[in-house]
Amino acid sequence: MPRPNIDEGLHTRLSYTHAVCTDAPPNPWEAPVRLTLPLPPGVNNQYVTVGHKRVLSREATAFKKQVMAAVENAVSHDAALLEELEGMRGIPLGIDFGFHFSSPRRRDLDGGLKIALDSLCGALGLDDRDVVDIHLAKFLDPLAPRLDADIAAIHDWQYDTRYVYLGDEKGAGA
Repeated sequence: MPRPNIDEGLHTRLSYTHAVCTDAPPNPWEAPVRLTLPLPPGVNNQYVTVGHKRVLSREATAFKKQVMAAVENAVSHDAALLEELEGMRGIPLGIDFGFHFSSPRRRDLDGGLKIALDSLCGALGLDDRDVVDIHLAKFLDPLAPRLDADIAAIHDWQYDTRYVYLGDEKGAGA
């Protein structure tokens, strides 16, 4: 079966910062914020039912606390990081997540995306609605399962000019 034709414009925007591929295109944005986090719980383990409500599970709550601690640790060891984060607020953001699993087929790649994105942006004081570019990659590391996260402001991001957003500035019209 022949390989599908990949749009060259899309292909050049992909980030392969963690890939082993030697002929991969360079990362289109330099990530000033790089963190190593624990793996988030899979989507099936993120919520529990209490009465008639769905709430975060203990595992998901613990993950969010671990992310907050990792961010606080990173900020305490890098004074320039606070200034960098301040400059990223309200700017389109790109995120590169490298999920390092202990087994190649045990989990879906996207099962921890939402909680990882929400937890990381929340801990960094960023709005996840500003994320315009996400890259996910799955790796195998049975000795050190983890989530590597790179975040950067994409100052030259442009939305398609054929469409004009008519909603309010807070995003309520979207």
